Amino acid sequence: MTLKTYLKGAAAGLAVLAGSQAAFADGHGITVAYFLEWPMPFEYAKATGLYDEALGMEVKWVSFDTGTAMSAAMASGDVQIAVSQGLPPFVVATSAGQDLQIIDVAVSYSDNDNCVVAEALEIDADSAGELAGKKVAVPLGTAAHYGFLKQMGHFGVDPAGMEIVDMAPVDGAAALSQGAVDMACGWGGGLRRMLDHGNVLLTGAEKEELGILVFDVTSALSGWVAENSDTVAKFLEVTAKANEMWNSGDNTAEMLPVIAKDAGMEEEAAQASLATFTFPSLDEQLSEKWLGGGAQDFMKGVAEVFVAAGAIDGALDSYADNVNAGPLEALK
Repeated sequence: MTLKTYLKGAAAGLAVLAGSQAAFADGHGITVAYFLEWPMPFEYAKATGLYDEALGMEVKWVSFDTGTAMSAAMASGDVQIAVSQGLPPFVVATSAGQDLQIIDVAVSYSDNDNCVVAEALEIDADSAGELAGKKVAVPLGTAAHYGFLKQMGHFGVDPAGMEIVDMAPVDGAAALSQGAVDMACGWGGGLRRMLDHGNVLLTGAEKEELGILVFDVTSALSGWVAENSDTVAKFLEVTAKANEMWNSGDNTAEMLPVIAKDAGMEEEAAQASLATFTFPSLDEQLSEKWLGGGAQDFMKGVAEVFVAAGAIDGALDSYADNVNAGPLEALK
């Protein structure tokens, strides 16, 4: 079964939503941010034009290196939706006053975001205290930054005493390979290259036991979501169906080559990354664990960690207004 066939019934149901969006869709489009070397089921729909078809407009896709850059692009109006923005960058932006909303949970990946210590140092969890004063490459304000702070806190290493260099994961991997830094943090292709030159301190499961969750969201400016809720619902419908197809396990042969090519990866590498990803279903996303309250509470915790580390000036009293489950609920 192809995704196009799978979407026919849903498209018919969503047709009634077109109404006020007809003028917007006629001759206009939206720009969506995403990451290269970050393979996800939505890329199957992206590469085959299914978003354009379902939305009735052109969807322009622009790749970014970090979630903080995605926030800046949305603030400028250059991007309407960001797919798989890390939660910490989202928290940084909203804590600073940017009016963003989470519209779905894109992916959970505790094993695909981590910090890697240079192999020459021979430092592991038992000797992590030796990282004091070391030089580390961290993409500031991202999930990797949050994980770094939490791990250092767990091991009793004060980040204030370390030399922290703001680097995107790919750059951090290069610096680690050249011996320019003692540790580098990141995700995706950057993390895979880091692992060629060092070791992690904690596995994904060990991080989760410490409450270090790692997940990305789909985000957008709240005002834009309010004005274009029908478009948002259609967009999320395509994403959800692509996820469902992938999660079934029955469509791997059809989807993987397309996803890998769109992500700029070899199939083997894309498969390895996808094996560490979890794509929550609609019901799961709307549950208490995620958009039903868990994400809001977790955002508050992330903000407080960043405040304590001096990464942001202050946290919001609540992040409840920064979650909008309405478009997802419309698909039920």
